[in-house]
Amino acid sequence: MESQLNEIRATPQGLDKEDSSATPHGGIKDRYGEDTASENQMVTPWVRMVASGVELLRDPRFNKGLAFTEDERDHHYLRGLLPPVHMSQELQVQRIMHNIRQCEDPLDKYVALMELQERNERLFYKVLVDHVTELLPVVYTPTVGEACQKYGIIFRRPHGLYISLKDRGRVLDVLKNWPETSVQVIVVTDGERILGLGDLGLQGMGIPVGKLALYTALGGIRPSACLPITIDVGTNNEELMNDPMYLGLRQKRVTGQAYDDLIEEFMTSVKQAYGEKVLVQFEDFANHNAFRLLAKYASTHLTFNDDIQGTAAVALAGVVAALPLTGGTLADHKFLFNGAGEAGTGIAEIIALEVSKQGKITLDEARKKIWMVDSKGLIVKSRFESLAQFKKDYAHEHKECKDLLEATKALKPSVLIGTSGQRGTFTKEVLEAVASFNKRPIILALSNPTSKSECTAQEAYTHTEGRGIFASGSPFDPVEYKGKTFTPGQSNNAYIFPGVGLGCIISGAIRVHDDMFLAASVALGKILTKEQLDQGMLYPPLENIRDISAHIAASVAEKAYTLGLATRLPQPADLLEYAYSCMYSPAYRSYR
Repeated sequence: MESQLNEIRATPQGLDKEDSSATPHGGIKDRYGEDTASENQMVTPWVRMVASGVELLRDPRFNKGLAFTEDERDHHYLRGLLPPVHMSQELQVQRIMHNIRQCEDPLDKYVALMELQERNERLFYKVLVDHVTELLPVVYTPTVGEACQKYGIIFRRPHGLYISLKDRGRVLDVLKNWPETSVQVIVVTDGERILGLGDLGLQGMGIPVGKLALYTALGGIRPSACLPITIDVGTNNEELMNDPMYLGLRQKRVTGQAYDDLIEEFMTSVKQAYGEKVLVQFEDFANHNAFRLLAKYASTHLTFNDDIQGTAAVALAGVVAALPLTGGTLADHKFLFNGAGEAGTGIAEIIALEVSKQGKITLDEARKKIWMVDSKGLIVKSRFESLAQFKKDYAHEHKECKDLLEATKALKPSVLIGTSGQRGTFTKEVLEAVASFNKRPIILALSNPTSKSECTAQEAYTHTEGRGIFASGSPFDPVEYKGKTFTPGQSNNAYIFPGVGLGCIISGAIRVHDDMFLAASVALGKILTKEQLDQGMLYPPLENIRDISAHIAASVAEKAYTLGLATRLPQPADLLEYAYSCMYSPAYRSYR
């Protein structure tokens, strides 16, 4: 066994080898029969040997439960190990959903879904794909926040890799312990800023696991190509360090050179293990690390920060979608942000980029249409020297305003965007003020989870007399106001990052360029129909998310080819069709 492992670990991960095994009309290295293009092909359930009997039932990648046919039960020694009934995958989905709906606590639903993923991978993704609107809040925000807080209690088995300070000098060896060698997407966190919940240390692993589940279910990235990673450098959360159930290092969070050296070793090892084209998504890093790590590695790795760029792209898409209702162009609007962290400044920057392109003005001129309020009030020139570097571009000439209400009255914005993580900051007075000088104000309360939202949907519609165009970071139920029903949009990163990831993979991109996110944002913003806009929706129904992801992937891939960043040559004649063919299909395969 050791010699087999060494042979696997020694397999080169070069570009030539990766591209040499392309499947007809689908992606590369579809060894488990995961792509839509290989849906009708028979596969052999093997990893290092053909799985059969109890071992087959215990392997979540190949286990089909009661869906094994009579012939499969004979050929793979399953006779008697299962009840005699044969149950279709569709009926299995119904049974799973019945059981999940019996759970009243969302965390219980989350645990039930994670247990399903551990025993039957395809059924888990089939359930998630078929019931995405109902289950997205369970698998990701807001429930994943509670799952991270209680990670030590609900932990069953590992879903990913844990790299800690103990692994310094041997991170590559840790990566080689992962059983898959063809990893295409990594989501990594250090757990310092989980949603709006703060430092959760190692317990932040729920975020990479949840994100990659969405990469597969919504974006069609193969599960075998996904790797969740948490880098544990300690935690400053005293409550966790005193919790006997905490699973991470019990020490203060390491900073400075020791931290940077571990991240550098990780990023270097990732390329060594998986090649130039592995996508690394940074997730929930604190502001002081998020911006500088992105700036450091964006030019050397295929990487992006979803909190900065993904959040920005989906927010921009919401504003673009609202333009038919507000009239005018993006450049005609004035933007006021409550919150100037990585999410807020990321959104501001992508808006400024698009305004500069549309208006054919400089980026600095475009930035002057965007204003920001942080914990100390309006960001203005007189505060320049005391500002963090990432805020300085938005320090404009203006008198100081002590809070959001004063800034709103002074600046008269048409778009109000909340990224503060502070509940209720879009007060009645603020909403009434922005409605007083706008016929159709755009209000984006983007902080997660729901408990951190700047205002509720009900408050947004009520205090703007039904004229507000509203979206939030976490879901809200439809609101009835004066006989009209409004359907709040959810500015969910899930609309963007799965399609961006798929676009990078199908094009063989080696870098992520800002224009690729602009392409994704514009593609999303133009999908809504007039009827959906009239209902107050700024984002299309999640039921169509795989189609949306395919269109976004095609737009991102096309931009990668245009920019000369794509390596999968020649370019497919129809990128949309190619995107569909490469998407993971959770349908059961027939076994030889």
